Amino acid sequence: MTNRRDFLLKSGLFSAGAMLLPSCAFGKAMTPEYGVQLYSFRDEMAKDALGTLEQIAAIGIKKIESARSGKGHYYGLSPKAMKDACEALGMKLISGHVALNNKFEKTMEEAVASGQEYVICSSMPTSGQTVDNYKKVADQFNKAGEACKKLGLKFGYHNHEYEFESENGQILYDVLLDNTQADLVHMELDLGWVIIAQKDPLDYFKNYPGRFPLWHLKDMDMTKKESTEFGKGGLDIPTMMAQQKASGVKHIFIEQEEYASTPLESMKHNMAFLKGL
Repeated sequence: MTNRRDFLLKSGLFSAGAMLLPSCAFGKAMTPEYGVQLYSFRDEMAKDALGTLEQIAAIGIKKIESARSGKGHYYGLSPKAMKDACEALGMKLISGHVALNNKFEKTMEEAVASGQEYVICSSMPTSGQTVDNYKKVADQFNKAGEACKKLGLKFGYHNHEYEFESENGQILYDVLLDNTQADLVHMELDLGWVIIAQKDPLDYFKNYPGRFPLWHLKDMDMTKKESTEFGKGGLDIPTMMAQQKASGVKHIFIEQEEYASTPLESMKHNMAFLKGL
């Protein structure tokens, strides 16, 4: 496993090379730095967090988004240990999926200790597919966003399919967008669930420009309504990638929950697909 000293040494050598050979380093567009939502490796992270992170780094992943697990937000590691492990492997812990509940203050404290930028609520904190409930949740989100901002964090929300249901002609996800402050609630758009809900992500990029600084890039089997390897499902990935500026995306996390073989093999396929675009 690469240690922190080796990683810093390699980074220093790369920086020196870039200074000496600017035409080589910047003569063409830099390769995007893709991330992964660790729920894609949920079983592997639970068994061997450090070893799994090493495998993830080896296939070119540069950004990490954690998820809640039976061992906490960082798979049994302390927030600082998670941060250090990622950095030693040339990756950065950017975000984490959490619950907005009575332990949220502790969740924020952990996020600060981990050095991550975003705290993303991964599901609706209260049930009820009604406009009234979504307006109440929007108020909760604004307050959570204020609390996070005071600590130097950014609060956000990750959608599934159900947020795109309607009540009295109003799409519930739109209610969230219309009633949350853009500077306090940063939306993480799961592109896979958007198309399963038979909505077009491009419409959201047009109608809510800059509201989606994070993506879950997820291809979906439209018949089974489950995730699949890139290029095998219904998401027009090349078109999505061409619309990054319109959406305001800063961090793209690959997520896959079902696999043809193993999570690692699926992720290798996904990275190769992106490289070939």
